Amino acid sequence: MTHQKFGNTDLVMPRVVFGATCLGNLFVAMSDGQKRDLIREWFAQIPKPIAIDTAGKYGAGLSLEVLGRDLASLEIKPEDVVISNKLGWKRTPMEGPEPTFEPGVWVGLKHDAVQDISHDGILRCHEDGCRMLGAYTPQLVSVHDPDEYLQAAKNSEDRNRRLNEICGAYQALEELRDAGEVAGVGIGAKDWRIIRELDGHCRFDWVMMANSFTIMHHPPELLDFITSLHDRNIALINSAVTHGGFLVGGRFLDYRETNPADPKDAECLQWRRQFTEVCQQFDASPYDVAVAFGVSHPAVTCVALSTSKPDRVESMVSAATNKPAAAIWTELRDRGLISPAYPHLVTN
Repeated sequence: MTHQKFGNTDLVMPRVVFGATCLGNLFVAMSDGQKRDLIREWFAQIPKPIAIDTAGKYGAGLSLEVLGRDLASLEIKPEDVVISNKLGWKRTPMEGPEPTFEPGVWVGLKHDAVQDISHDGILRCHEDGCRMLGAYTPQLVSVHDPDEYLQAAKNSEDRNRRLNEICGAYQALEELRDAGEVAGVGIGAKDWRIIRELDGHCRFDWVMMANSFTIMHHPPELLDFITSLHDRNIALINSAVTHGGFLVGGRFLDYRETNPADPKDAECLQWRRQFTEVCQQFDASPYDVAVAFGVSHPAVTCVALSTSKPDRVESMVSAATNKPAAAIWTELRDRGLISPAYPHLVTN
């Protein structure tokens, strides 16, 4: 796997960015040994430097702590890893039986977390993350899920206040970048339209989209936006290209359980049935096909992929570099499952 320049930064990045939610005990508590084995396997499968995406929200900082601890125990040099830390959540004491920030999602935590988005708040989150990572300073920083922060607004006045707080947070991150303390400033969000809105207010070096540009969802207006990012040399990390495991048979679609009685969910379930049939027809893995589409646009610099199983890392990396048979794309187009106007697939 070759590395490539990451937008306007001085960094070079591999095709795959490893997601570190599982290190924060997402849905299940991995043992310390399993976490260390997973990190070791990341370095076994990709030439250095490798890239890791984490956040203060992941396990209320547990993901950050595990990274700092295990990278040191594996004797990884700081220059051999690029860490992206999505900011906006700060660790707090646990006062109840489980975390309040996302009940039922994180397992076995000893801390809670609160949102802290403002100029000074984002700096507090950055300092919190740096302390947990120890010798491994994050080179990439962003505001985590500003779309959800804006969606929580009670009215237009509240939304304007929240937007100003986000812009203040980005002013602080840009100050860190301009001072040389971080290499690049970006954004991670599930709603790409909010990324487009904030793109008019902030100076991004990179963006990370989740559940946005996928084989099931690639509307023209989204393609126009990511092309504009590419034209401005803003790097794109594509994330959640299987819609949270839905495209490979999972019960959850974009982090919520599907309801077959809901018309939109029923439409997605029907799309998945046909997609699976095509993959079976060509003896191809739905995961591999979904990832291949997710990296097919020239604007996509990297794809963020996650697994909690060390023995899955090799095949996961292969999915980002191997290309399916061209006939698969033709069949998917003929069935109306992908847009006939999408130009970045070889179909003959």
